[in-house]
Amino acid sequence: MDQERLDYYDVLQVSINAEPETINRVFRLLARRFHPDNQETGDESRFRTILEAYSVLSDPERRAQYDVNHDEQKKDRWRLVESGDQIENDFEIEQMTRLTVLEALYTKRRLTPHEAEISLLDLEKIVGRPREHLEFTLWYLNQKQFSKRNDHGQLSLTVEGAEYLEQTYRSKQQRKRLKAVNDE
Repeated sequence: MDQERLDYYDVLQVSINAEPETINRVFRLLARRFHPDNQETGDESRFRTILEAYSVLSDPERRAQYDVNHDEQKKDRWRLVESGDQIENDFEIEQMTRLTVLEALYTKRRLTPHEAEISLLDLEKIVGRPREHLEFTLWYLNQKQFSKRNDHGQLSLTVEGAEYLEQTYRSKQQRKRLKAVNDE
């Protein structure tokens, strides 16, 4: 099993602060329950995982090294959870970026239909975001078939992309009109 993904404390159902005696006692109990020779509850795969967890947590040096990695993984998980507060803003920024990319592709297609592609470098300049920040946007637009890449990596608008952009603007205009009517 991959030590990076498995939480050995969870596998053995013990606290991070568990004493060696507790780890040993719980291991014996779980090993008995999941040993392949146990006709009722034997599970060879789970037994191997329990054995692996025990071999790491029962060795003071290996446990200390595992604890360092385990602590880092916990911090990384919490960073993801804590960044969730900003996710709503991220969604809005992403949607605006998608629309900006589609607008650029739409304009290019309308103004120069015989040369409708835009290079990634030009797109970075137009949108004002580096390529690394556009990766998700470009992936999304390609997956939805709103844009496509040619053999040279240049992007162009598809019919689906044009229709989506036009539909988005129509619904925005309708919302503006409704708001104006309601404000009167």
